[in-house]
Amino acid sequence: QVHVVESGGGWVQAGGSLRLSCQASGLTFSGTTMAWFRQAPGLEREFVAGVTWSGPSTYYADSVKGRFTISRDNTKNTVYLQVNSLKPEDTAVYYCAARKLLKGYARTVTDYDYWGQGTQVTVSS
Repeated sequence: QVHVVESGGGWVQAGGSLRLSCQASGLTFSGTTMAWFRQAPGLEREFVAGVTWSGPSTYYADSVKGRFTISRDNTKNTVYLQVNSLKPEDTAVYYCAARKLLKGYARTVTDYDYWGQGTQVTVSS
């Protein structure tokens, strides 16, 4: 059974930073494309950043380029999202997601097969 567990969210003032972590189990992590999505109240879940299993390659939503960095550590079955220069509009529940084995790049919610419960990030102005 696949488990995806996020951690690292919290409250931060605008301009601050956090590091979100996501540990996945029950899958072949080194062969799995991973991503972060977020969902603010009343809005749809949106893609934030992804990292492929091969390469690896990283890709970002335009709204976070230059501020967020995604990385993975296959020895720990963990993907990270370093979030810097946070803005109030970054406030959301951040979700980690995994694709099935050897699937590549994707940005849509329906392309991801396994999801965590989410971690809240709140940015105050």
